[in-house]
Amino acid sequence: MKLWIAALLLAFACYIPTGAEEESEARLLVAKNILNQYLVEGKDLTVEYRIYNVGRSSALDVRLKDDSFPDADFESVRGNLRVSWDRLAPNSNVTHAVILRPLKSGYFNFTSAEISYRTTEESTERQTGYSSSPGEGGIVPLKEFDRRFSPHVLDWLVFAIMTLPSLGIPFLLWYSSKSKYDMPKAKKGN
Repeated sequence: MKLWIAALLLAFACYIPTGAEEESEARLLVAKNILNQYLVEGKDLTVEYRIYNVGRSSALDVRLKDDSFPDADFESVRGNLRVSWDRLAPNSNVTHAVILRPLKSGYFNFTSAEISYRTTEESTERQTGYSSSPGEGGIVPLKEFDRRFSPHVLDWLVFAIMTLPSLGIPFLLWYSSKSKYDMPKAKKGN
């Protein structure tokens, strides 16, 4: 009998609506990623923002703002660090990319971007959230990057020219002694 009552209570608890099912507001998740493998002074740096609406209604007047790239240290090549969308439908996403050019080398703390939006048509209060944070990143000087990753064609050319005498002189000595002591082949006469 006790087992029957416990099963009945468990079945009843499974059918009680939870707060998450009744909720009809918009909920945004934001991911911020730096797409470059190497961050180099003077070369393009791509930052991607992905915004997901996991709520059951549209997010309205969505505003994304990122203040972690100061104008004194980064030049904006393409895209904006402050963008807005009128509406983001439920169960949909949007991706925004910004291309920046670092002006200085060194370590920078890439903090979270801030997003604000209205959760329903009737609400006047804005919901505020933050993206994931890529953390600290080091921007390598261009000279250091070229030293590590360039093909070093000039270096290899100088190496080849410098090794040529050490290989060429013994070859010439061998060839001259070989020619001196080789017997010429007899010509066949008909």
